[in-house]
Amino acid sequence: MTKRTAAKHKIDRRMGENIWGRPKSPVNRREYGPGQHGQRRKAKLSDFGIQLRAKQKLKGYYGDLTEKQFRRIFAEAERIRGDSGEKLVGLLESRLDALIYRAKFVPTIFAARQFINHGHIRVNGRKVNIASYRLNEGDTVEVREKSKQIPLVLEAIALAERDVPEYVSVDHSKMSATFVRIPSVSDVPFPVIMEPNLVVEFYAKN
Repeated sequence: MTKRTAAKHKIDRRMGENIWGRPKSPVNRREYGPGQHGQRRKAKLSDFGIQLRAKQKLKGYYGDLTEKQFRRIFAEAERIRGDSGEKLVGLLESRLDALIYRAKFVPTIFAARQFINHGHIRVNGRKVNIASYRLNEGDTVEVREKSKQIPLVLEAIALAERDVPEYVSVDHSKMSATFVRIPSVSDVPFPVIMEPNLVVEFYAKN
C-alpha cells in the first residue's frame, strides 16, 4: 500500500481544476495555486510542461499511484495493439479501486483503496484486498455482507455528484457490480478534460 504523499486536494489547486468534481474541493474557493507564490501570474507552459501537466492530472485522478506504478501501466498499454492513450485509460479503469469508485460504493478514489485494503470486497466470490487487482470483462464485485451497512457506503450511494457509467452494471440493493467491458476514453465520466495522448507524448520523449 502506498502512503498518500500529499494533501489529496492540493493537486486541484496545482492544476487549477476540480479534477474529481467534488463540492469540497478548495479550488472552488481559491482558484490560485497552492503555497507562498501561488498567486503569481502563471508563466506560459512549454510543450514539455503541457505534457507533464496532463500526465500528473491523469495519474493524480486515480489516487495514490506512484510514478513507478503509473509508468508500468503505461508500458503495458504500449504493448497492446491500438491507441496507447485509449489502452492506458482502459487499464486504469480495469483496476479494482477504480471500479469500486465508479460503482459508487465509496465517495472517493482514496476511500476505495482503503475499503479494499480492509477486506470489505469480494471478486467472483473470493476476498480480494489488493487495490490494483486487474479485473476482466464479466467479473462480479460485491461488498462483503458484514460491510453493507457501513455509513461510508450508504453515504456514497446517495451522492448526486456523479453517475455510474455504462460499462459498469450495478445493483445497489445487493451491493454488487459487474465490469461489463473495458471502456474507451470517451466512455469515462471524467469531470475535467483528460488528454492521454499527451501522456503518450510525454513518455515517448522522457
